[in-house]
Amino acid sequence: MAGVALLACLGLVGYGMLDAGERPKPRAAPTAEVTYEVTGTGTAEISYLARSADGTATVEKDVTLPWRKSVRAPLGKAPTVAVLLDGKGGQAACTLAIRGRHVQRATAMGEFGRATCSGEVLSGGGEG
Repeated sequence: MAGVALLACLGLVGYGMLDAGERPKPRAAPTAEVTYEVTGTGTAEISYLARSADGTATVEKDVTLPWRKSVRAPLGKAPTVAVLLDGKGGQAACTLAIRGRHVQRATAMGEFGRATCSGEVLSGGGEG
């Protein structure tokens, strides 16, 4: 009787080990393509949201304009690009496109001028 119980336990453990390999891998969060663009002349600090689970922004300093970046942004997050002109001033415009569709444009002017463009990434593009 003890031998039968031992074989049954070993069989269950073996099945559990085999079964572990058949479990589906966790899927990555669905995303959509987002294109950020800053036009103008001079240098600026640019911050933008990319594929980040914690929602932190990426900051690039002393960027020579014009600048463009395409990233994958998670659904349900608000992709945002912000531009801050340096002390020399000037003029710059940020634009945001989600899945190739223009969403917003804003302009920064003068010394330390600021502009922010944001949008919403909704499901429904078949991307991921």
